Amino acid sequence: MYFGFMLRRLPLYVIIVMTLGFNSCTQEYTSGQLPMVYLDVDGQIRPDDKKDGTFSIEVDNRKVVGGNMGVEYRGSTSYRLSDKKSYGFEIRTANGNGTPKALLGMPAGSDWILMGHVVRSNGPDELYAFDPTLMHHYIGYELARGIGVYAARCRWVELTVNGVYQGVYVLMEKPKAHRMRIDVGTPSGRKEPGITGGYVLKIDKTASYAPSGRELSYYDNNWGDDANYTGYMSFRSEYDIEGALMDVEPFRPPYHDQQYRETYFLFEHPKPNGLNGEMRNYIEDYMFGFETALLNDDLSSSTRTYTDYIDLTSFADGFIMNELAGNIDAYRISTFLHKPRGEKLRFGPIWDLNIGYGRQGRVPWEDWIANYNDYVEEDAWMVPFWWDRLLDDPQFRTLVKNRWSTYRSGPLSDADIFRLVNDTEDRLLSTGAAERNYDLWRAENRSIDFEGEVDFLRYYLEQRLAWMDGEISSW
Repeated sequence: MYFGFMLRRLPLYVIIVMTLGFNSCTQEYTSGQLPMVYLDVDGQIRPDDKKDGTFSIEVDNRKVVGGNMGVEYRGSTSYRLSDKKSYGFEIRTANGNGTPKALLGMPAGSDWILMGHVVRSNGPDELYAFDPTLMHHYIGYELARGIGVYAARCRWVELTVNGVYQGVYVLMEKPKAHRMRIDVGTPSGRKEPGITGGYVLKIDKTASYAPSGRELSYYDNNWGDDANYTGYMSFRSEYDIEGALMDVEPFRPPYHDQQYRETYFLFEHPKPNGLNGEMRNYIEDYMFGFETALLNDDLSSSTRTYTDYIDLTSFADGFIMNELAGNIDAYRISTFLHKPRGEKLRFGPIWDLNIGYGRQGRVPWEDWIANYNDYVEEDAWMVPFWWDRLLDDPQFRTLVKNRWSTYRSGPLSDADIFRLVNDTEDRLLSTGAAERNYDLWRAENRSIDFEGEVDFLRYYLEQRLAWMDGEISSW
């Protein structure tokens, strides 16, 4: 146990050298009933540039798939805070081009994520582990697909990188424009209907645009790169978080004194270099039209114009799933929006649920995460005004109420939710995977009571479901 902790404190090249002479120390981690993923990488893995290597996946000690890849560390805050890193990898041909493959029964794709779970060996106790159950992403996405919306498909695995065991990971699809993922197509031309879709926007930090080629230590503390918005990668809402017209210029330096008022939309698909001027103008004008209509509609009447712009059902479903998960990042970062050609803007897929399920400490369990701005002042990323307006709209509340009632008698019933939690806990315990993970990722004088943490998750879900039942039924 102590040897595993010591290993992860060393530079990767030192670990590689050590493991050449200590195969017996890592051999115990190369068996188990979860699928085993092996990455072999040429050189130092970095967060800014995919390094060449190979991957293989074994099930019951039998290789089922493998090939060439490029791999990098992923995440912004999680990368900086966590000792246990997450990885993004692209499956490649021998000449370096992306190529799709089906992994563990998931539809073929080239871009995948190995999601770790934030654990750190120093710092405040409350930040030792964001998700000590290991389940936050997995159960959220499973439940979302259960109600019929897309969320990243996932598989539990154990990971070894360059011969060194890394613990339990969730192998999952990277949310991207793809007919089996976010199915929007691609805009084309310079006029309608071609330019009407498909687009994927993201309300998020700008870490994916961080400069490359720096010393690796740079990325441990590059917080300014999270808020470095430019007109190339994004556009800003014309309205602030209260619904007032913005009165300061966009694209100011990171963390300026008015940033908390701003909402930026990142071009996720097409990427900025794939957009012509007409496409940029189209989607910017579309978002302005939606926001203006939402602000100007008389919510006491029966007439709505903002619903000409958005698929309200997708917003209701996104609200339900983010609120059930207690996702403190919801609506303000890690938030996807997508618009298929000729169709309305849709909310989703839900994403980035690690700081949730009662562990976020900023919004009470007995309130909506959408009311984040009532509890946190001048965060660099606040909730857009949309959600105050939607929650004031009787038509939106009625839609949420009807869908919640339907889901609670089916895929979001107590029986189905707690069966998923119990089955997942049993799988991670019966395979020994949870124990192996926390034998490795355990700081000195700190340990994780995995079963106790899962009990806390169940308690949170019991409390949250009961509160949501009461609150929504009163609408």
